Amino acid sequence: MKQITDAHVTAPGLVVVDIAAADDETAFVFQEVLSARWATATADRTTRTPGEPGVRLRCFLDLRQETGA
Repeated sequence: MKQITDAHVTAPGLVVVDIAAADDETAFVFQEVLSARWATATADRTTRTPGEPGVRLRCFLDLRQETGA
């Protein structure tokens, strides 16, 4: 995955979440849980590292903007 830069976390309440999961479905379900609670810039695909198990997914949250409870 690419490095987290200052632009990703320029203010309090901004969060970068790296998800490691066994499969795509699990990663996307967890991302949905996050986006049901907070404003989230979601990812539409996971990444895989050759020779390593599972998948990774990165999304960005703004904890200052709750979308539900």
